[in-house]
Amino acid sequence: MSPKYLMFLPALLSLLCLSQAAAQTLTAYAAAYHRLAGETEASLQKQVLPQWFPRSVDPTGGFFQNYTEDWKRGTGNEKSVVYQARLTWVAAQAALRYPAQAKTYQTYARHGAVFLEKKLWDEKNGGFYWGLDDQGKPERGGEKHVYGNSFAIYALCGEYKAVHDTRTLDLAKRAYLWLESHAHDPKNGGYYEALTVEGRPILTPPDPAQPSDEIGTRYGIKTMNTHIHLLESLTALYEVWPNAGVRARLEEVFALVRDRIAVEPIGCLNYQFLPSWQPLPDRDSYGHDVETAFLLTEAAAALGRPNDTRTWALARRIVDHALDYGWDAVHGGFYDSGSVFGGKPYVTDKIWWVQAEGLNALLLMHDRYGKETQRYWAAFNRQWEFIRDHQTDTLHGGWLAATQENGDTIPGRAKSDGWTEAYHQGRSLLNVSERLRHLAGE
Repeated sequence: MSPKYLMFLPALLSLLCLSQAAAQTLTAYAAAYHRLAGETEASLQKQVLPQWFPRSVDPTGGFFQNYTEDWKRGTGNEKSVVYQARLTWVAAQAALRYPAQAKTYQTYARHGAVFLEKKLWDEKNGGFYWGLDDQGKPERGGEKHVYGNSFAIYALCGEYKAVHDTRTLDLAKRAYLWLESHAHDPKNGGYYEALTVEGRPILTPPDPAQPSDEIGTRYGIKTMNTHIHLLESLTALYEVWPNAGVRARLEEVFALVRDRIAVEPIGCLNYQFLPSWQPLPDRDSYGHDVETAFLLTEAAAALGRPNDTRTWALARRIVDHALDYGWDAVHGGFYDSGSVFGGKPYVTDKIWWVQAEGLNALLLMHDRYGKETQRYWAAFNRQWEFIRDHQTDTLHGGWLAATQENGDTIPGRAKSDGWTEAYHQGRSLLNVSERLRHLAGE
């Protein structure tokens, strides 16, 4: 080497060392992505899908929903629209994900869609009943709820994508149009939530002894919970039926969730509202918060704005707030709920669906912002470790519905009931395993 270039040798060597270190870091990340993709995929294939399918398939129609912690059939054979819809959706996603098993899972998805159409859809008045009792009769006089109808639409769209049955899409369209005719609030936006069997909004408790509706909300109140899942179902519907009216309503609900329900600049979500969208004081639900971060970005992509900076900035603030106030820095995992401004959480149990939504949202943030900070990747790893080591039932199979704060089991909790099923962990593991493989360059 010429003497005049020797002066640059230390800098060249430094750059070489830095590039080698960067290459080693990238290699380590790729290895971690690959390993975790395998672990999360294994959880989906061993602890979720085979726990419900074919076990839950009721040959007389729909899915059995009551199972004890050791997977024995529980008492009762009531069937809620939320449970039936969620298992239908999960079966459809499995059919799309696993071509070798597609016919089997298509059969399960079709089985669920037929039950939604033949038993839970009200042929006389329209709309889906909330649920059926042991004798197959509509519960609570046939009362309906937008939350349940939303999940039915979501399931039907998933089944249509997997099975390509136009009857299913037609029913999803009818359900959407029924909601438009009976539940949409043209004055304030959004939707009234509880409805009579005929489809009239219930704005005051019909029975003083029963002041709350099927999702536990006082009659006449609008909720974050229902509207984030409307955002989800309208996104799914617009993807299979790009109708101008559906898009307009998706834009409306998207704006409500992002600009009215979400609290800026804090990054949490108000839970309950008067019909005029005046918020009511309530607790912060960390699981719904992180779930909404994902649903907002999903909806923005469906609307043709996948990189909308305002939406991504809010989604990040939502996840940051949940990490600041709802994250267990000692044991890992998200608490169920607490104050918007911190302090001791209201409920310290680790609920299965909260952990699932946290896992999905944390990796989403790492994928987007991992070059800026390692916060989300570190939390994602701890979140998965908590799920793997504590939320998974290695004795009986499946995910535990809840654990104590430190991960100890809570005996006697059902593996499956009207509100406990395969949807949250199924969707999370589907998304996470796929995203990890993408990050690994596979």
